[in-house]
Amino acid sequence: MEREAMAFDVLIVGGGPAGLAAAIRLKQLAAESGREVTVCVIEKGAEIGAHILSGAVMDPRALNELFPDWKKRRAPLDTPVAEDRFVFLKTKGSHRIPNSLLPDCFLNHGNYIVSLGLVCKWLAREAEALGVEIYPGFAGAEVLYDKNGAVKGVATGDMGVGRDGKPTAAYQLGMDLHARYTLFAEGCRGHLGKQLEARFALRESRDPQVYGLGIKELWEVPAAKHVKGLVMHTAGWPLPADTYGGSWMYHYGDNLVSIGFVVGLNYSNPYLSPYEEFQRYKTHRDVRGFLEGGRRIAYGARAIAAGGVQALPKLVFPGGALIGDDAGFLNAARIKGSHAATKSGMLAAEAIDAALAEGRSHDELCSYPEAFEGSWLRRELHKTRNFKPYMKRGLYLGAFMFGIEQKLLRGKTPWTLHHTADHTALRKASACKPIEYAKPDGQLTFDRLSSVFLSNTNHDENQPCHLRLKDAAVPITVNLAVYDTPEQRYCPAGVYEIVRDATGANPRLQINAQNCVHCRTCDIKDPSQNIVWVAPRGGEGPVYAAM
Repeated sequence: MEREAMAFDVLIVGGGPAGLAAAIRLKQLAAESGREVTVCVIEKGAEIGAHILSGAVMDPRALNELFPDWKKRRAPLDTPVAEDRFVFLKTKGSHRIPNSLLPDCFLNHGNYIVSLGLVCKWLAREAEALGVEIYPGFAGAEVLYDKNGAVKGVATGDMGVGRDGKPTAAYQLGMDLHARYTLFAEGCRGHLGKQLEARFALRESRDPQVYGLGIKELWEVPAAKHVKGLVMHTAGWPLPADTYGGSWMYHYGDNLVSIGFVVGLNYSNPYLSPYEEFQRYKTHRDVRGFLEGGRRIAYGARAIAAGGVQALPKLVFPGGALIGDDAGFLNAARIKGSHAATKSGMLAAEAIDAALAEGRSHDELCSYPEAFEGSWLRRELHKTRNFKPYMKRGLYLGAFMFGIEQKLLRGKTPWTLHHTADHTALRKASACKPIEYAKPDGQLTFDRLSSVFLSNTNHDENQPCHLRLKDAAVPITVNLAVYDTPEQRYCPAGVYEIVRDATGANPRLQINAQNCVHCRTCDIKDPSQNIVWVAPRGGEGPVYAAM
C-alpha cells in the first residue's frame, strides 16, 4: 500500500505556543506581502492544549509583538500578578526573602497567571482564522528526507497496529506530509528533534541539555483562602541542599490554585522520588493552609529544558529548524518559557517568509539563528545563563552566587559555566541512603495512580509499546543491580515496576505504558540511556483540562 501525501509550503510539528506563533506569523507576513502561503500544524494530542502543561506565569512581551491588540482579541490572560513571594522552607518553619533583595528575574510585575492550555486553544483559533490548517490527533512518527538528505516533511503514524507489530482489522496507513520547510515544535525532548540533533550533529561543540521534572496539580480552594494574583515560589525543604529544585503556587481565576514542584534531573540519590517530594512539600504549614478544605481537580507532569543559552543546539538544518522547547528556549531562572517559545517561533517564521519570497526551499534558514543572536530573547537567556550551573553547588551557595551575579553584576560576568548530562549524575544505590516517604492521606497527598486518573490519560493497550528498550537485559543487569531501579521512582505516573515470581525470584521490568503522561523523564534520566520514548498513536496520552 502506498501512503497518501499532502504538500504545504510550511509544516509545523507541534501545536504549542512556539508552533502556533510560527504559523500565525507566517500568515501575517504573507498577508502583508499579498502572497499565498500554505501552513499546516499537526499536534499529537487529541485536541490543541491536551498535552500542554505549564505553571504558568506568562510574560506578554512576545505576545505583544504577535498581537498588539491581544486584549481586544480576548486572549485568556485574565489574572495579572498582584503579589510576589519567595520563601525558603525549613523543616518546621520558613524565611521569606524581601522582594528588594530578589534578582529581577524572580519578580513578575506586568506578567499574567494563565492556563497555557487555554492560551494555546486561543492561539489555534486565531491561526485558523488566518487560514492555518490544524490537525490534532496526528503524531509525527518519522522524519522524511529528500535525495540530498534535506528534511522534506514528516510521516504520521500508522493506525491499527497491534502490540505484536502486525496490522489489525482497523489498520490504516499514516500520511506523508511534505513541505518546503518543516519546523519542529514538539516541546521538551521531542523524539523527532532528538533524531535530528543526532543526524545533523546539532549538538557539536554545545553543552548537553539539562532538565527538570515539573509535577503539577490544579486545586479549587475556598474563597477565603484564595489570594487572586499571588505568585509564591519556594526553595529548600523537602529537598536536601545539594539537590536543585523548588515549587510554585499561583492563585488565579475563580478560586483556582496552580501548585507544582520542580526537581532538577541531575539529582544523585537513586532513591529520591520527585513525585513523593512534591506530595511531602504540600504538608508544610506554609503550603497546606492554602489547600485544606479545597479539592484537587487535575494532575500532570512534564520535563522542562533548563540548560539555557549554552545548551541550545544548532537551530537549523537543511529543510527546517527547531523552535520552542524542542530547542530548549526556556529561562529556568525566571521559571518561564512560553514567551521564549513564542518569540522563537516568530523568528523562525520570519526567516521562512524571506526564503519563500526568494523562491528557496529545503536549505538552511541561516537568518533564523542570526536573528536570534540579535534579539531580546538572546540577551535575556545570556543574562541568566549561569543559574543552573550555580545551583549544582548547593542551594545556599548557589543562590548566593547567582544573587551576587544578578544584583551587583547584572548578569554581565565574563564567564559562562557549563553542564554535564543529567543521566551521569546518579550514584550507586549501595552508596546512598534509602528515603522513607509517608503513605498518602487521600486529602492533601495522593498516590500515583489516582493522580494519573486525573490526567485523563488513555492509551489503547493493543499497540506497540512507545517506551522502547535498546537492550531488554539492561533494566535487570544494570539498573536493578547497580541503581535499584530508579525508574520506579523518577517516573511520576507509575509506568515502571519490578515484578517477581511467587518465590520472589526472577525479577523483570514491567512497563505499564498505558499510564504514561508523556513527561519523557525516562528518556532523560535513565542512567543507561536504554529507554527511548517515541510518540504513541496520535490522540492518545493525557488530556489536560485547562492546565
